[in-house]
Amino acid sequence: MEIARPLLRWYRRVRRRLPWRETRDPYAIWVSETMLQQTQVGTVIPYYERFMRRFPTVRALAAAPLGDVLRFWAGLGYYARARNLHAAARDVVARFDGRVPSTVEELLTLPGVGRYTAGAVASIAFGARATVVDGNVARVLARWHAMRGDVKSAAMRQRLWRAAESMLPARGCGDFNQALMELGATVCTPIAPQCEVCPLRGGCRALARGLADRIPRPARRTMVQRETHVVAAVSDGERWLFVRRPRNGLWGGLWELPTLPVARTRVRDAVQEVLRRRELARARIESRPFVRATHALSHRRIEFVGYRCRVERTARVRGGRWCRLNRAERLGLSRAMQRVVAALRELVGANDGGLPSGRDRVA
Repeated sequence: MEIARPLLRWYRRVRRRLPWRETRDPYAIWVSETMLQQTQVGTVIPYYERFMRRFPTVRALAAAPLGDVLRFWAGLGYYARARNLHAAARDVVARFDGRVPSTVEELLTLPGVGRYTAGAVASIAFGARATVVDGNVARVLARWHAMRGDVKSAAMRQRLWRAAESMLPARGCGDFNQALMELGATVCTPIAPQCEVCPLRGGCRALARGLADRIPRPARRTMVQRETHVVAAVSDGERWLFVRRPRNGLWGGLWELPTLPVARTRVRDAVQEVLRRRELARARIESRPFVRATHALSHRRIEFVGYRCRVERTARVRGGRWCRLNRAERLGLSRAMQRVVAALRELVGANDGGLPSGRDRVA
C-alpha cells in the first residue's frame, strides 16, 4: 500500500491548528521542535507564544542573557534544551550570519540539535527530503511493519530510521513528517489506538495480525529514585533570599530558595547546614516546616521540606538575591520551586512584602 497519499489527505483534513504550523520561519519551527521534545503540545503552546514574543528572532535570542532565556523557559522542564538552544542561536549568528542552516548536515553541527530536530527543521521549514523519527513516528512505523522489538533499543531505532527513509515521498516531506507525527499523537496512540479511523488501516500489518495493542513492546519500568530536599526560606522581614542553582544538572541555572538534598533522617538538622553554607548561621529557624510537597520527575520523586528562617539584618550572600515573594517568579523558578514559594506565600499572605520596590537587589 502506498502510504503518502492517503496520509497527506487525512492530515490536510484533520490536522490541529498549532501556532508553529502557521509559519515557515525556520527559527520558529526550531524553537517549537525543541520545546516539544518530551513535552505535550498543550503544555508547550503558552510557553512557545511567550518565548516567541520575547525572542522573536534568532538574533534576539542570541543577544539575550542566559538567565533571561531560562526565566522564559521556567516551568517547562528539561532545561538543558533552553541552554542548548541559546548556545546554538549564538552559533547561528557567529557562523551563519543569523540564518538558520537549511541542511541536516549543517543543523547537526549546532549545540543540542540531534538527528530528529535537524530532520524536522530541514523538511518543514525548507522542504528538504529529510526523515524524522520521534516517539509518535516510531509507534506508527512499528505497527505498520509489525516490528515487535523495543523501539528504544539501538538496533530497533536503526530499523525505524531506515523504514522512515524508505517511505519518504519525492515532494512534500515536511507535511508528510508532520502527518506521521500527528497520526501517532491523535490516532495511533500508545493505549487504545483508534484503528477504525486510521487512514493507513488497510496496510497496517499489526492491525491485520491483531497486534495493534501489543506493538510496540512496553518498555521496562525504571526504578523511581526517592529524594528529600530541605529548603531554608530565609527572610529579613520584607524580602526572601533566592540563590541560583549551578548551570549544569537538575534545574540548572534557575533560581530557588536555598535548598540541599539530604537523608530523610537528617531533615531538621540539615537546615542549619544550608544556612552555614550561605554564611547565615545566626538565622533563627522555626520549629515546624511550612511545607512538605512532593514533585515527580520521570525517574525521581523529590519531597521538599521547607523551614522558615529569619535574619536580623540583610546579609550579603554571594550569588544571592533578596526579593519580595510577589516578584519571585520573575527570577525564573522551576515548577517544583514555584510550588514551594506558593505555599510560603499562602502562609505569610499573598501581599507579603508589599509592592515591588527598588530595594530588591542582588547581594
